[in-house]
Amino acid sequence: MEESRGPLGGIRVLELAGLAPGPFAGMMLADHGAEVLRIDRVKAVSDTPRRDVMDRGKRTIGLDLKAPEGVAAFKRLAERADVVIEVFRPGVAERLGIGPADLHAVNGRLVYGRMTGWGQDGPLASAAGHDIDYIAIAGVLSMLGREGGKPTPPINILGDFAGGGLMLAYGVLLALLERERTGRGRVVDAAMVDGAALLFSMFYGGVHSGHWGPRGTNLLDTGAPMYDTYETADGGYLAVGALEPQFWAEMLARMGIGDMPDRDDRANWPAIRERLTEAFRSRTRAEWEAVFEGSDACVSPVLDPREAVRHPHNQARGTFVEVGGLPQAAPAPRLAGAPRGDLSPATRLHDLSAWGLPGDEAKALRAAGVLA
Repeated sequence: MEESRGPLGGIRVLELAGLAPGPFAGMMLADHGAEVLRIDRVKAVSDTPRRDVMDRGKRTIGLDLKAPEGVAAFKRLAERADVVIEVFRPGVAERLGIGPADLHAVNGRLVYGRMTGWGQDGPLASAAGHDIDYIAIAGVLSMLGREGGKPTPPINILGDFAGGGLMLAYGVLLALLERERTGRGRVVDAAMVDGAALLFSMFYGGVHSGHWGPRGTNLLDTGAPMYDTYETADGGYLAVGALEPQFWAEMLARMGIGDMPDRDDRANWPAIRERLTEAFRSRTRAEWEAVFEGSDACVSPVLDPREAVRHPHNQARGTFVEVGGLPQAAPAPRLAGAPRGDLSPATRLHDLSAWGLPGDEAKALRAAGVLA
């Protein structure tokens, strides 16, 4: 494998196998040039490339971390690494002998990134949980949903990916930047409950100041008719974000509506919504797309993932790429002039000598069943 290129070229990452947020953080680093080695269970590794999107650009090995020989081998790899991504419950890595203190003893420059739902401490630290639990405790879930309806989780984006994996990648980069000044690594405690809470900073401020009401009644949570989705004649949907007066006026003009009630009076919102609902149902989504093409009305078609790949704007920007026959989102954000990292499906790494594990030692570990 050629040395990874890009802003993170030369950075080596050991990613302990886990679900969703850990692999996503590793993917974010690999996308920008880091060399990411995923540590799987012995039986989970094969020579067939892994098609999971979040494993793109990585290499994989299987290593038994419950065996002393496997722990020793992992420490050898950590000596050459810049980053470790660990996704266990608090205390598990320490019991295995690969916690921060164990690895900093062999590599003081190592950035040790820890990804959990609840964090490394607190009453819930050792409890099980999922995205929906973390955003519930963070106060986020209570704000999501329609007026009069129950809280609605937005799949597992806010906890796992935005509040979890993305925050972990950000924390790792902060620690790497600090290491340039101090020469020392640091432990990154990335908790999904913390990350989800941070993402809602603006809305918490609104709640505590009295400017944000119950879910589904506010300007940006489907409470306002000028920021919502509407069904079209063919069962499609349009997203309306005509918040500013000039965009609102252009939308109504394009729709041929000239006598809409004053939208600044919230008492008129139900009547406005009813008018828009009726109007949008009079034409197909494609017909409305033609009406709003080239305008500042802030009306867009609600595309499904297959349609999004084909949309002219996304195609022009290369927002999506195809890797191994599978369409997927391209790396983001973009750094002008910087090459992308390797996006090919993850493959098994056979030669570990560059990571400090000579061929004869690797062969012995394989014979013992410790290394796949």
